[in-house]
Amino acid sequence: MKTVLTIAGSDSSGGAGIQADLKTMAAHKVYGMSAVTSLTAQNTTGVYGISDVTPEFLGKQLDCVFTDIFPDAVKIGMVSDSGLINMIADKLEQYKPRNIVVDTVMVSTSGSRLLKEDAVKTLIDRLIPLADIITPNIPEAEVLSDINIETGQDMIRAARIISQRVSGSPAILIKGGHERNTANDLLYSGDNEIWFNGERIDNPNTHGTGCTLSSAIACNLALGYSMEDSVGNSKRYISGALKSGLNLGKGSGPLNHVYLFEDNFDSKASAEWRIYG
Repeated sequence: MKTVLTIAGSDSSGGAGIQADLKTMAAHKVYGMSAVTSLTAQNTTGVYGISDVTPEFLGKQLDCVFTDIFPDAVKIGMVSDSGLINMIADKLEQYKPRNIVVDTVMVSTSGSRLLKEDAVKTLIDRLIPLADIITPNIPEAEVLSDINIETGQDMIRAARIISQRVSGSPAILIKGGHERNTANDLLYSGDNEIWFNGERIDNPNTHGTGCTLSSAIACNLALGYSMEDSVGNSKRYISGALKSGLNLGKGSGPLNHVYLFEDNFDSKASAEWRIYG
């Protein structure tokens, strides 16, 4: 079985962060592991508190994973503090894992800022150069490129600027489904521009979509798919999870991460589980 590590914050409501990551990994039939960067008090209506772990404790979590069950891919999500970012970068340089996906989490779906101002430079200087792919949404791509993004051409221009600003030349997936654009995403890699056309799905429950997409990409890379196929497969997974129409909570609710199991679950096995489980 392939293994994937998520390094991210915890979501007490289960829709984003490491909870969404682990659900996504289970849906992709890979073995998920986690290193928690922050505890959050949040639900579908917003983020009401953040408590970071210490860099030293995060380092111990990472040592425990890398020295025992070495991951085939690593997904990095919410890291709000420069000290934590530096610790992650140190451990990635020490253990040199492959297939690193960095979700440049700066603002939550509900609009809460999740990355401290001074941590942005550390993210750009230390963590992004170690990535194989980064997955900013449009507001995050605007921060990383210092331009306003309104059109597809703006997305291409932003990707080029980001690519020039960071060393390591990671692939850049700019997610277009953030209010001001269609659901089309741009994968920019080595001057190649690949568009993934998406459909607008009438579902206001989008809590954790960014976490889920980046985790799905990590899973696909761990399974041996190419970067392009990994993104395409992950886009289809997200679309299915949104179309499933799960409706929980008072705000922007979570996705149905396990929708793939619904039609394939064996009824006989289900009955046996109810009797013996």
